[in-house]
Amino acid sequence: MEWRLIIDTARDAFSNMAIDKAILFGDVDVPTVRFYQWKPAAVSIGCFQSLLLEVDTEKCREQGINVVRRITGGGAVFHEKELTYSIVLSEKNKFLPGNLLASYEKICSAVIAGLKELGLRAEYAPLNDILVNGKKISGCAQTRRNKGILQHGTMIMGVDVEKMFSILKVPDEKIRGKMIANVKERVTSIEKELGSAVSFKQLADALKKGFEQTFGIELAAGQLSEKELALAGQFRREFASREWNYSR
Repeated sequence: MEWRLIIDTARDAFSNMAIDKAILFGDVDVPTVRFYQWKPAAVSIGCFQSLLLEVDTEKCREQGINVVRRITGGGAVFHEKELTYSIVLSEKNKFLPGNLLASYEKICSAVIAGLKELGLRAEYAPLNDILVNGKKISGCAQTRRNKGILQHGTMIMGVDVEKMFSILKVPDEKIRGKMIANVKERVTSIEKELGSAVSFKQLADALKKGFEQTFGIELAAGQLSEKELALAGQFRREFASREWNYSR
């Protein structure tokens, strides 16, 4: 069976979230995998989080960093040196189990297979993390709407923990240093694990093989439909609005 693969250009945070939502609310019966990056760097927060509690918006403005609320749950994520994947399937698909946890595991197993193509041994850590050598290298979040399933997740290519904590708020400034040290112990990157950097294309090619092997499908290059493009334009305005981002 053939699925659509969209290898996208780097986009701002509002466009990235709008396109993921447009695919979900467009023709959800077309199974789609999308690989993309963020330009400029961005922070995304979960749909149930408070922006003001999680992010130093003034520092983000000073550094030209986008801030956006996702339609998926989970915590605040700093997006810079990474590949982000999204997968959209109808809830009636035959490829994912109906159980939420099992569906996370199946999609994450495709990512794990892709990392294996690069020579990395990874493992699934429920609910939504992937570990290499016991450290987090990928996280994901999922939502189910419009009779469809959307999961998107990060693949950390490189990480700047100090920069991340310069824009994310911490409960107590006195423990900032300890939190940074803790994250450095718990989070890793493809660059760190391989000892050298990989390009976006190299990682995308590896993940493509991982998805194809895991789901028994072929990913064929495609593009957004006219309907999806129109929806993306509409949704981008929503994602960029103060009303949406400061809604909690």
